[in-house]
Amino acid sequence: MEKEILNQIFTTKNILLYLLFINVFAFLIMWYDKHEAKTNQWRVSEQFLFILVALGGGIGGIAGMYAFRHKTKKWYFKYGFPAITILEIVGIIYLKVKGII
Repeated sequence: MEKEILNQIFTTKNILLYLLFINVFAFLIMWYDKHEAKTNQWRVSEQFLFILVALGGGIGGIAGMYAFRHKTKKWYFKYGFPAITILEIVGIIYLKVKGII
C-alpha cells in the first residue's frame, strides 16, 4: 500500500514539475541576492543557496550565477554548484540503472 502511494506521488510529471519549480526559484533567488548586494540590503545566506542547489536547483543556481554575475569569483560556488549538480545526476542515473527508481 505504501509503495502504491509513493508511486502515485513520485510520478514523472510531479518530479519534472518539482525540478522546474526549484530551478526557477533558485534562479530568482540568485537574482534577488545580486539585487540586494548592489543596494546593500539584507542578503540571502550562502548556506541557503547551497541548500537550494542540493534540493535539485543546480541548473537554475548555475544559470543565475552566470546570468547575474553573482558569486562567480567565489571558488566554492564556481565549482561547488556544478559538482553538486553532477553528483545528483550521476546518482539518479545509478538509481535508475539499478532499478531502485
